[in-house]
Amino acid sequence: MKVLVLNCGSSSIKYQLINMGKGADVLAKGLVERIGSDHAELTHQVPGKDKIKAVKVVADHQVGINWVLEHLTSPQCGVIKNVEEIAAVGHRVAHGGEQFKTSVLVSPQVLIDLEKITPLAPLHNPANLKGITSMQALLPKVPQVAVFDTSFHQTMPAYSYMYAIPYEYYEDYKIRRYGFHGTSHKFVAQKAADLIGVDIKKVNIISCHLGNGASIAAIQQGKSVDTSMGFTPVEGLVMGTRAGDLDLGAALLIMEKGNLSIQQANDVFNKKSGLQGISGVSSDMRDLETAASQGNKRAQLALQMFEYRVKKYIGAYAAVMGGVDIILFTGGIGEKACKFSQEIFESFCLLGLEFYSKAKYVVRGKDQILTQPNSKVKAVVVTTDEELVIATDTFNIVTK
Repeated sequence: MKVLVLNCGSSSIKYQLINMGKGADVLAKGLVERIGSDHAELTHQVPGKDKIKAVKVVADHQVGINWVLEHLTSPQCGVIKNVEEIAAVGHRVAHGGEQFKTSVLVSPQVLIDLEKITPLAPLHNPANLKGITSMQALLPKVPQVAVFDTSFHQTMPAYSYMYAIPYEYYEDYKIRRYGFHGTSHKFVAQKAADLIGVDIKKVNIISCHLGNGASIAAIQQGKSVDTSMGFTPVEGLVMGTRAGDLDLGAALLIMEKGNLSIQQANDVFNKKSGLQGISGVSSDMRDLETAASQGNKRAQLALQMFEYRVKKYIGAYAAVMGGVDIILFTGGIGEKACKFSQEIFESFCLLGLEFYSKAKYVVRGKDQILTQPNSKVKAVVVTTDEELVIATDTFNIVTK
């Protein structure tokens, strides 16, 4: 079964066509950027072949998705003869609220419910919905599945997800912690358990998804019991451009002194803070490491803050679960920042981590157990694949 996976942003479409069956083969993948402009860009790649790039006017998501379908069926760079070969479409949806605890087949009622949830994720869900409605217009007979970033964290207990604000704000506006990166945390936790050869329902895992957006999840016997992101993805760790944990009083003072509107404040805390805001250099870990090695004090501080916050959450979640069996790193930083990963892992030797020699565990983008077989706590680096999770959920729901 060929499943098209779509991840629609406000002005972008990330896609993969995956052949699901006994395994999962990526037939093609790509990205459409700058939707709504006269110079939208499409990058299309078939494994084993050179990337193809194109530019044209793309007015909206429907035009963009149709452009993707044209490339997938093109005699020159396509991988299918016609769109009828696409058996299902899986969509990444940022927010499922409290209603959607699992991935679901899209129906008219699901669309109505998703519209109601839109205020919870005004920057993300509208774009995700555009992807669904555009696909319905282009391939009306093809089943579609919505896969939610928040659903994996719906097992969190109330004392973990509630904020200590007047209860009516939860009742009236559903203000609570939801968590994100759920598809990634779910995937890598199972992958780490399989790699070590243990039953995920019998271990405690701390999953660190570290990239430009970063979050940590406490996964107890296969279920999320806490996670660092909250009502929005801005809470928690220091991130590329997001502030992470911040005193509300500081946020209010910044708004007052700077005479900032809500939108301007949102830009400050989501787009101008984090590693970028502290360093003044970049939101990219590689740039910061270079600057720090050259003596840039602010870049050094940004790296220290990022590392400290990760350690802080790992320690807290080990306590929350009454111990930890596996600590895993994934994401662009977690998988590839070898020195960074080493330093954090080694700071938790007090928990019972016993490592191989440093020369053995220099890891770059590959699945690997870093600790010795007799180590009480296992340290693992695993690659994530959120598109595969979406394709798998879509395949399972449609075939049922």
